[in-house]
Amino acid sequence: MTATPREGSWSRRVSSPETLLVALPTFLIATVAIRGIYAKVWHAGATLDDAYIHFQYARAIAELHPFRYQAGEPLTTGGTSVLWPLLLAPFYAVGFRGSAILWPAWAMAFTCLGLLAREVRLLTRPLAGPAASAGAAAMVLAFSGLSWSAASGMEVVPFAWLLARGARRCSEWMEQEPLLPRDSRAISARRLELLGLAAIVPLFRPEGVLVSLMVAVALGVRPRPAGSRGRLLALLALVEASLPILISFCLTGQLRSNTAVAKLLPGNPYMTGEALFAAVATNVRILLGTLLDGRLWSAEFLPRGGAAIALAGLVAVAVRGWQARTPWRASFVIALGLGMTIPCAYVSFLWNRLRYLWPFASGWLVGLACLSRVMGDAAARVRARWRLATPLLCGAFAGALVVHQGWALEDVADSANGINRQHVTLGLWARDHLPARARIGVNDTGAIAYFSDRHTFDVVGLTTADEARYWVAGPASRFEHYERMRRARPDALPTHFIVYPEWMACDAVLGQTLFEVTVPDATILGGATMRVYEADYTKLGSGDEPWTAMGPRVDTLDVADLESEAEHHYELGDARDGEEDVHVASAPDGRTVADGGRASRRVERFRARTGETPSRGIVRLAASLPTKVLVLSDGGVVGSFEADAGDWEEDSFDLPAGPATRNLELRPENGVLATYHYWFESLPGR
Repeated sequence: MTATPREGSWSRRVSSPETLLVALPTFLIATVAIRGIYAKVWHAGATLDDAYIHFQYARAIAELHPFRYQAGEPLTTGGTSVLWPLLLAPFYAVGFRGSAILWPAWAMAFTCLGLLAREVRLLTRPLAGPAASAGAAAMVLAFSGLSWSAASGMEVVPFAWLLARGARRCSEWMEQEPLLPRDSRAISARRLELLGLAAIVPLFRPEGVLVSLMVAVALGVRPRPAGSRGRLLALLALVEASLPILISFCLTGQLRSNTAVAKLLPGNPYMTGEALFAAVATNVRILLGTLLDGRLWSAEFLPRGGAAIALAGLVAVAVRGWQARTPWRASFVIALGLGMTIPCAYVSFLWNRLRYLWPFASGWLVGLACLSRVMGDAAARVRARWRLATPLLCGAFAGALVVHQGWALEDVADSANGINRQHVTLGLWARDHLPARARIGVNDTGAIAYFSDRHTFDVVGLTTADEARYWVAGPASRFEHYERMRRARPDALPTHFIVYPEWMACDAVLGQTLFEVTVPDATILGGATMRVYEADYTKLGSGDEPWTAMGPRVDTLDVADLESEAEHHYELGDARDGEEDVHVASAPDGRTVADGGRASRRVERFRARTGETPSRGIVRLAASLPTKVLVLSDGGVVGSFEADAGDWEEDSFDLPAGPATRNLELRPENGVLATYHYWFESLPGR
């Protein structure tokens, strides 16, 4: 095979000194990070609770019940990364149990950090030349966001390496000189790697679909063999992009994974139309205006005031792509950098030290290298020796990044210590103090499940089937859901909860406190205090019956009960996240009543069965102001009632004879309502 200059030269340039220049700083970063963890934790420890989710799924694979968080539980897709647990499973099987599983995770992550530096150098060189490409590799190793992520035990850095490799291989495919027929074996090998990347990268994280799209473009624009047969391979790459969705559907019957349901803005019931657009736009503004500028959440990793320089870097990639006649490479690098906007579709991409963003950092680092080259070339036009501006600027950028390494690596140790002191401690306490048949409700499902050896019930829904939509809907919908579970399958309910009470936001099911751990000085945690509770379900169902006397009911709408709302075509309207409420109060008859509902309602629309005869409706509600509430049926006013301000009350309204099933609307003239329950009875004697 006749190699092009680019292809034939890169392997010769990877000499031993160059390898050492990458391996030594990578080893130093790993050593400092791991020694820092051992100094505070005294054993291996993950910096994120989510790492233990992957470890638990790795154990499941090793124990031959893959995709089941615990043996005997339904299949779930809460691990997000399909391949990371699969890579860890053999190590668990051969004895890396407990915290020891972190050692193979660290080995792979830090190895991939070094490989990423090399990959970025190779990706940058045709765009910006040898000096700038070496500077780009140095920036990878200098960037503390990647160092922190490598120490986390997560798949972040291996995923980042695969993203960069996908961009490079697609670039080389587009830039390859025409090959002779005798080179068909080399063409097949490269095509096979592209198709492999198109399948593998999305299975590391769903955002890896970006590489699948790059591969589809590369194989579609430049098919080899030429013609329709070659372009069919581009279609195959698009099919491979959908592998996470197909796996989710085959396992659970749902196209969206639990993680997608719980974390994505699209599909969130409170994020539709303008609200969805506004939420994503806000996240993009935070990314470009705050995070890239090294402020607030990113101050630990990035120099302040760098957003304009980072954006100029992407422009410089386009400039160098035009100057070096490598437009496709420039396009793929820009796509890689802009891939950082994909997490802006999450409910929050600010969690976990911005780990959702850092896999795409290499595109921006290539941009800084290209910016250095553009500025060096401009300086050389004034005086030839000023071309040294290129390596000097690369060094300055790397220096601006490396000064954050000390802070970030110290935070690695602090975060691992915080997770160990709270989540790991609670998992070990549960193992030693809770019955073997206990089922623990958790809102952080990693370390507690991994170390307790107890079955868990993930209230967020990542690792427990069909729970994510109730978490997204809010605490009232979860309360109503638990009511249904108690009637239909009580054994599936938790016997205990280990939660942040403010996250759980459903005190009505939390009983006696058995144990708690307070860690006030760890910002990686979801809260300072996490408590162990006995589950208390005595209030479930207490709001099913009205305290107002009524005859046999013909229909009931339980507001915030998702199944009941669906049956009655209940319209959320302008409902927003955080407006659900689990209200607990004494009824006029003296009993304690707990009921879930929706607050801030300016209008209520739903469909109810009332019978063809005159009927009466009873509604449990609370009004923000004294108000007259109009009752409309199919657009016309059919009645009204007066509601007082204050605690909840039950009000009734009469409906005239009409269709057996009708569309109803309640509209307060002043203020807003919090609604909890509707009951309807027929009045045939009227």
